[in-house]
Amino acid sequence: MSTSRARRRADARAVYVISVAAELAGVHPQTLRIYERKGLLEPARTEGGSRRYSDEDIRLLRRIQDLTDEGLNLAGVKRVLELEARIARLEAELEEVRREAHAAVERTHKQYRRELVPMRQAVVRFGDARRIFGTG
Repeated sequence: MSTSRARRRADARAVYVISVAAELAGVHPQTLRIYERKGLLEPARTEGGSRRYSDEDIRLLRRIQDLTDEGLNLAGVKRVLELEARIARLEAELEEVRREAHAAVERTHKQYRRELVPMRQAVVRFGDARRIFGTG
């Protein structure tokens, strides 16, 4: 498993109870409940229904705090987060298309190299050929 995939998996593990998550994010636990009601955050739940937050959730909470500190209301924060997620998806899609295009160009170049035959003769204009070869 790659280190980035292992890191994402570790970041997605929901291990923090609400009080710890709130403290790590620098907000009150009630704020986390409000964010959840507004659709800004969706913590994991235990079988008993208790909220559990991951490192990824904590980063999201800090981003929400940054945006609200800049003066955005929660509806604005939600829209910004949606747009940021969309941009991230589009950038990933663009990168994949670039990789595929690069691979297609490489395949085409390899094919050209096989089809090209080196020319060992000099190109001579038609009129000059008569004079050189004595046919004219």
